Amino acid sequence: MTERIKSLLDRTFDKEQKKFRRHVDFKPLLEKFIAEKVDDEARARMGLEAMMSEESPAFMAGERIHFLRTVIEIPDLHSEEEMAERRAAGTAFGEKGVVFNLTADFPSVLADGLDGRIAEMESRLEKAKSENDAVGVNFLENAILSCKAVLGLVDRYAEECRDPILGAVHTGATTFPEALQVLRVLHYAMWCEGEYHCGLGRIDQYLLPYYEASIVSGELTEEESLEWLEEFFIACNRDSDMYIGVQQGDNGQSVMLGGCDREGKNAFNQLSRLCMKACGELKLVDPKINLRVDKTTPAEIYELGTELTKEGLGFPQYANDDVVIPALVKWGYDLEDARDYTCAACWEFVIPGIGMDIDNIDAVSFVGCLDAAQRQVANKPDLVYADVEKAFFDEVQRRADALVEKYRHVEILPGPFVSALSADCVARARDLGDGAKYNNFGIHGTGIAVAVDSLASVRELVFEKKLVTMEELVKLLDTDFAGRPDVLAAAKAAPKMGNADPKADEIAKKLIDFWGHAFDGKFNDRVSPVTGKKGVFRPGTGSAMYYVWHAREVPASADGRLRGEPLSANYAPSLDVPVKGPVSVVRSFTEPELGPVSNGGPLTIEIHDSAFAFPDGVAKVAALVKFFIDRGGHQLQINTINRETLLDAQKHPEQHRHLIVRVWGWSGYFIELDKEFQDQIIKRVELAASER
Repeated sequence: MTERIKSLLDRTFDKEQKKFRRHVDFKPLLEKFIAEKVDDEARARMGLEAMMSEESPAFMAGERIHFLRTVIEIPDLHSEEEMAERRAAGTAFGEKGVVFNLTADFPSVLADGLDGRIAEMESRLEKAKSENDAVGVNFLENAILSCKAVLGLVDRYAEECRDPILGAVHTGATTFPEALQVLRVLHYAMWCEGEYHCGLGRIDQYLLPYYEASIVSGELTEEESLEWLEEFFIACNRDSDMYIGVQQGDNGQSVMLGGCDREGKNAFNQLSRLCMKACGELKLVDPKINLRVDKTTPAEIYELGTELTKEGLGFPQYANDDVVIPALVKWGYDLEDARDYTCAACWEFVIPGIGMDIDNIDAVSFVGCLDAAQRQVANKPDLVYADVEKAFFDEVQRRADALVEKYRHVEILPGPFVSALSADCVARARDLGDGAKYNNFGIHGTGIAVAVDSLASVRELVFEKKLVTMEELVKLLDTDFAGRPDVLAAAKAAPKMGNADPKADEIAKKLIDFWGHAFDGKFNDRVSPVTGKKGVFRPGTGSAMYYVWHAREVPASADGRLRGEPLSANYAPSLDVPVKGPVSVVRSFTEPELGPVSNGGPLTIEIHDSAFAFPDGVAKVAALVKFFIDRGGHQLQINTINRETLLDAQKHPEQHRHLIVRVWGWSGYFIELDKEFQDQIIKRVELAASER
């Protein structure tokens, strides 16, 4: 790391950039929208214009990649009353209603520049006018003006700093530094338009030609290229505290490395290595690294990834091409597109540039389903375990079907600028909110391990050992097992997922298989303008923030979890479960066939930092990752942390400002998390400590 980069890194981490920030009151703009009944497309454009107009060129000493957000607020385009009225009229939206969890078509705009894209849109506009296509005309006019608004700020930056690198935003990049600068501007502008959780996609693929051109021409050495890349990564951390997210760090700034290309050939390259090296040196939470691997991936690449895990970054997150690509094809993605998949934000799989999937539109609580099922059958005469299991699966299906109806018709508010970053939208003269080639919805399944463990406990306590009746157990769950410590102890001792115990794992296989087919034959109403097909629903093993939210909705569970205790995040053992070790966890969690639930949702493993105390620590952890991939695991993330360190960080946060942890699908600074999330992570680490 050069002295210049170290200086930028330190000052960025110390939030020097905050001195440039200011508040802007955009309420008059919203009032104008309402009073004049401005249409949605124009609102998005005018909001971006207002944002670009209010932004002031700002520079940190020593920087070479520019653009720093100075306005704290982003204009509201609709009032709460307007959105409530739309929802009351039956319109469903995903989250805030705007484009999110998306990776744009960065490569084409890097090559053409915004001038090239504007020229393309102006030509298409003439055709739309000749065809009397009012919708197309409205979209293109607003998209053109949106791009010009961004270029207006670019020109103001260029006027102040006189740096020719900014000219590439107009004309397109030809060198590695120019490509990084253009990417910074495009990504920055998407956030300013209102999109959020905007992933950066497969940067080692689409930036590779620029990197190679700069190396071959002699303009840059590898070391100089690393310096430029590290500055770009630092720039990703300057504004991220103002990005939308449940917690600081939950901002979707993820990149995907490696894997194969659209022809199926190995795509891990020198730039992939450089990205991993940059992350290892900087030790920042952004961008989050995802690494695509398969059974043929060399051990050396696993070890490169494990070096980052050793640093405590919580990434890379691994995705298994052998599982994910066939799963996407079965969901209707063309093979070439499936091979080009990336992560939208945390871990949901999308196709960059041509997908408008909403991969985390909602979730089914398996623990809630089981709680409801137990109450339904508690008084049934001659009750047998199969009745409980059937009632559970029936409830899962009922809730899945309810979500299909709830989200059958979903609207997405326009984003003319982000749509301009899609050549397909320009060619069709339609906003991305109207649909893309792929328009599928992802549904999380939360509390998998708790539901599996609880079913195993019900079978053992009620039907095998007959410690309690089903009716008695339900009452105990409402009182945290009050008066029956023996039942609580038996519940905690019952078979658990994560110990390679067939009694639990067979239930897990049933649940995953059922969940993987719960949405078969069900579609949403968003029709692809390319294929003519409706979007499907993709089940996954992720939890996102629901692992905390859903835990609040249920009482104690039959596995011994008490009321209020969180569920495990994503696809992971239940908290407080003394598992035999990470190998047994991998064995249990790869017993089910995971392709049908590959919407995303990693197996999350906590490893105590003492695992790296010996010279062979990296090789052993890398072998564990390969073991997971070889057994058909779909996605994996590993946290390397220390319980004592976390507890001390709660007491003395000022001494642990750089401490990073993996939360659910993203990494964040531990001291910036709410205590509820800190405590859940500590509980997860207690399991790792017990395995030493």
